[in-house]
Amino acid sequence: VYQVFESVAKKYDVMNDSMTLGIHRVWKDILIHKMNPFPGMLLLDVAGGTGDIAFRFLNYVRSARERQLQRRLKHHQNLSWQEISESYQEEKCKSLGDSQVVVCDINKEMLKVGKQKAQHLGYSEGLSWVLGNAEELPFDDDKFDVYTIAFGIRNVTRIDLALEEAYRVLKPGGRFLCLEFSHVSNPLLSRLYDLYSFQVIPVLGEVIAGDWKSYQYLVESIRRFPPQEELKAMIEDAGFLKVDFQNLNSGIVAIHSGFKL
Repeated sequence: VYQVFESVAKKYDVMNDSMTLGIHRVWKDILIHKMNPFPGMLLLDVAGGTGDIAFRFLNYVRSARERQLQRRLKHHQNLSWQEISESYQEEKCKSLGDSQVVVCDINKEMLKVGKQKAQHLGYSEGLSWVLGNAEELPFDDDKFDVYTIAFGIRNVTRIDLALEEAYRVLKPGGRFLCLEFSHVSNPLLSRLYDLYSFQVIPVLGEVIAGDWKSYQYLVESIRRFPPQEELKAMIEDAGFLKVDFQNLNSGIVAIHSGFKL
């Protein structure tokens, strides 16, 4: 698995767009809206090497802070221009309100790609990168408000261990969110999806990334992954409560959610 992601890291984002026709971006947006980040939140994004979830989180928090400031200034109509300007400057300096995201990935190449993207897109504040294994996270107990893993859990060797680690590092009241390819409920769509997955995706992998085998593996890993109800039971076994899932696009992907209570 490590070698698969090392070899696809540089073309990972391009391939995601090609394989999903760009829809992966919408799925990740839905995940962030479901999370509904608040200022001061500490997020751990596991297997998030290229930064997609982290950048969305930072954007969301910034927008929320901006709206907060605008609402506050509207209520103070008698402020001078200078006071308004100073308020904006002050808020700009702390636009994340102590919110932070830690991106943890087992693969150095994926982290390298993520860091380059962050630099290119101008993300630095409230963001850190850590090399680490989902099955043995290098963090203290009860540390994070939210744990996310997007399109990463199916590549973990021991899913049960990864879920136990997610539970361990979350604060009491913390939330677990997992976005992953899942099992399609509609029989006709399922047949078309299989045809696309096995006949088209490896070809795209060869054409775009020069790597047929890695994308053949990724397709096979999706099919071997536990269906929605089975994963829900595994999350509950790890200790999470109020566990549920939301199917997107007839179950092509699902968002699983649970709480450490």
